[in-house]
Amino acid sequence: MTILVTGAAGYIGSHMLVALLERGHQVIALDNHVNSLPAVYERVARITERTFEHFEVDVRDAPALTRLLAAHPVDACFHFAGLKSVTESMVDPLRYFDFNVNGLISLLGALRQNGTRRFIFSSSATVYAEQSTQPLHEMSVLGPQTVYGLTKLQGEKILESLSQIGELDVAVLRYFNPVAAHPSGLLGELPLGPPNNLMPFVTQVAAGLREQLQIFGNDYPTRDGTCIRDYIHVQDLVAGHLAALERLTRAGRSFTVNLGNGHGTSVCELVENFERVNQVNVPRRFAARRTGDIAQYWADPALAHQLLGWRASCDLDQMCRDAWNWQSSLSGLR
Repeated sequence: MTILVTGAAGYIGSHMLVALLERGHQVIALDNHVNSLPAVYERVARITERTFEHFEVDVRDAPALTRLLAAHPVDACFHFAGLKSVTESMVDPLRYFDFNVNGLISLLGALRQNGTRRFIFSSSATVYAEQSTQPLHEMSVLGPQTVYGLTKLQGEKILESLSQIGELDVAVLRYFNPVAAHPSGLLGELPLGPPNNLMPFVTQVAAGLREQLQIFGNDYPTRDGTCIRDYIHVQDLVAGHLAALERLTRAGRSFTVNLGNGHGTSVCELVENFERVNQVNVPRRFAARRTGDIAQYWADPALAHQLLGWRASCDLDQMCRDAWNWQSSLSGLR
């Protein structure tokens, strides 16, 4: 199968490339490198010992996409491209609507001309409303608290409409909190600016690249006052994508599932676990809450297991080990 991967040089996209290449698929990698480096492709090739074609194209550039797909027809698309900072989305909302919604529409138009039906969409747990009942299942109340979450929900609605009229077979995958890195230590999360997620901050502080970790809020109604999240190893996340593609190929019916571990871990618990597993120190201090942060959420992944036969297998210790291994081996890529 020939598969288009957008955002292919990014954190999740690069791990997806490895998994697809290792399974013998042909891949077309696409990225505009607004928050990624082309050098990542060299590491993907090193891990897989496979060559592949990659292009610097912005998904908002409809003519360029149309030309690319005319020359390189694809059977399916994994769509990872987009902006993902919850905080930044509240400061620059129009930029997020442009990248995440207009970019999706542009991509779908080009895929339609190519005749591609199978589409796997990176959504997010941020589409859910804040609610007291946990865990979250796919029928939990929707109500994004941030512009980022709203762009993901709008993307879901667009894809739902196209699926209902028979244009696409869609897998909507609602991620919880991806962390860690490829076990080789050659791939991991590499933000070009300040990290958007907790784990890179933790690893950078442990490595001495930052003075201390700021923990935003210690007065939430949780067991230790810090936010609780569902952390999932990026390798488990990729396995969920492979299972989603397999189901779309076999059954051809659209679906939406959560991809999470099914367990809630607080910020303090994650940091303490990271210190214990890796025998390092992470200096930290508490700061004010951030706008848009929800006190706690974690996934009910039962539907993903039912439909896809998928279940997360990596525990928090493994996530912390692999994240530190990546940070420790990071050199020559920036």
